[in-house]
Amino acid sequence: MLMPKKVKHRKWHKGRARNKRRATSKLTVAFGEFGIKATTSCWVNSRQIEAARRAITNFTKRGGKVWIRIFPDKPVTKKGAEVPMGSGKGAVDHYVTVIKPGMVMFELGGVTEETARDAFRLAGHKLPVHTKFVKK
Repeated sequence: MLMPKKVKHRKWHKGRARNKRRATSKLTVAFGEFGIKATTSCWVNSRQIEAARRAITNFTKRGGKVWIRIFPDKPVTKKGAEVPMGSGKGAVDHYVTVIKPGMVMFELGGVTEETARDAFRLAGHKLPVHTKFVKK
């Protein structure tokens, strides 16, 4: 699973979910021929990224090359069950990446367009965002 090796700050602020804000980077297909682009915003954790990656590689029968354009570097904390209020922020539970509308999350090259469409359709079911297929 993806997670940072070393972080400057162990715990981050949560941030604000601004659905109206569009992505400013990762807007086009840069490495492969086809991509999957987010049309909504949310947090995607490392388990969901791995599930989508496995769906793509299994469908393409390990043909072609897959690029993962997102990396979970934002820590999310969680307190234990039945812990009373107060006594500080909880421990880091998992890592997420912030997805904004218009961001290309995965890219695929070396396969036909029909194969790429079906692979990204399966991967889109594993992700908590609405997605669309894009070409270079």
